[in-house]
Amino acid sequence: MPRPAGRPDGSILVSQPRIRTAVILAAGEGKRMRSALPKVLHPLLGRTLLGHVLAAAEPLAAHRTLVVVGHGADQVTAHLAEIAPDAATVLQAEQRGTGHAVRIALDALTDLTGTVVVMNGDVPLLRPETVGALIADHESTGVAATVLAAEVADPTGLGRIVRDQAGRLEQIVEERDATEDQRRIREVNAGIYAFDAVLLRELLGKLSTDNDQGEEYLTDVFGLLAGAGDPVGVHLAGDPVETLGCNDRVELATLRGLLRDRVNESWMRSGVTLLDPASTWIDVTVMLGRDAVVDQNTQLRGATVVGAEALVGPDVTVVDSSVGAGATVLRSHVVGAEIGPRASVGPYAYLRPEAVLRERAKAGTFVEVKKSELGEGAKVPHLSYVGDATIGPKANIGAGTIFANYDGVRKHHTTVGEAAFIGCDTTLVAPVEVGAGAYVAAGSAITTSVPSGALGVTRAQQRDIEGWVARRRPGTTSAEAADRARREAAGTDEGESSHEPPRGGGDGAEARHTATE
Repeated sequence: MPRPAGRPDGSILVSQPRIRTAVILAAGEGKRMRSALPKVLHPLLGRTLLGHVLAAAEPLAAHRTLVVVGHGADQVTAHLAEIAPDAATVLQAEQRGTGHAVRIALDALTDLTGTVVVMNGDVPLLRPETVGALIADHESTGVAATVLAAEVADPTGLGRIVRDQAGRLEQIVEERDATEDQRRIREVNAGIYAFDAVLLRELLGKLSTDNDQGEEYLTDVFGLLAGAGDPVGVHLAGDPVETLGCNDRVELATLRGLLRDRVNESWMRSGVTLLDPASTWIDVTVMLGRDAVVDQNTQLRGATVVGAEALVGPDVTVVDSSVGAGATVLRSHVVGAEIGPRASVGPYAYLRPEAVLRERAKAGTFVEVKKSELGEGAKVPHLSYVGDATIGPKANIGAGTIFANYDGVRKHHTTVGEAAFIGCDTTLVAPVEVGAGAYVAAGSAITTSVPSGALGVTRAQQRDIEGWVARRRPGTTSAEAADRARREAAGTDEGESSHEPPRGGGDGAEARHTATE
């Protein structure tokens, strides 16, 4: 249990039950971002800045989480409804400083006890472990307040931790209000605090606006506590990078790169191969199986899951999709799709939402699949569009096949049965069904169902108009080539009879239904 702390008047600060309240400061406009989007909503590898801070706060197991909103309040509130529906919002209509923001938040709570943790909403690299250590330190020592600090090489723009000769925290000074000596201090305020709730509420009402910005500084609470003899503590972050905030898009890009490196290092140490970590971007929400290989220029986003021994990349983007164990995705774009074990995608394929490839299925070069299922071992090797379709196991879809699913008003479904064979340059006009084991001749436009085991053919009989080029395109390179070929053939075949090969119809049509693999 935390030890009681002595007060100057001889009274005892009795430890409150471990009730915790989290207050996230997210009201600022972030003018230097130069954006219509509130600063805390800018994305960073799968979460917003605010989302990262809320994730870091999880070790608190807070009974209540309050998010102070201001600029873009409606947008921030809507975002919170999606990612943290249990969090309550408090409006700071006029931004008058961090102390003012916390005071407004606490005014919404009438029975405040325990520990209050205050966190800035723009510290996305903060680790949950660090927050947990801060709280453990604060509650085990029984101090009135604890600040998270960091030792940095360049403290420019940051509040300084000012200690007395005994090394105890004396005050936290913003740079604008710091003396020259204080500005040389390299121990800085990380903007994360733990307070005794009762004392915090009492002292927020005593904050002054006598400073360079004319605002109520939350950090002045530490000076008031120290001046009253209440014990205050400093918890030093092990890695100062965790405490970096974000004020403009240049700093945001820096944080993005730092987080990328952290995420990539973690996955590599967990048994995932990243062939070029510098060009690999993996959201913090992505999961990867052991011995998966991620090649260069690859982005894995959102709720994506990559199975064991899968190969993804190079030049791949996968968003909110699953890639099965042993599958291969090469130079392709995948959104909201399911790729089964040992399936193959690409190069240059596009899988759109609700595309499903079962085990060992293939969507090959320049293939687009939307809201369709390719059964186990089914193949769409190249140059085809598959929309609103069910393709049975082991079916083969030839090059240039189009599933014509839209009539201008509604989408319609096409079914291709097990082991069916669709010839090249075919259009399947939905709604239509090609039965199991059926064949469709190349160049056909199928508008009615093809029975199982049948051959569907719709192309017209070929007709050749002899001499057309010489009559209608005289003087062209085509006419010259045709004339040269005619004269060469006449010289070679002189004295021999000639005949035309059979064209179109009957067995001739049936013999030319091939598809490619």
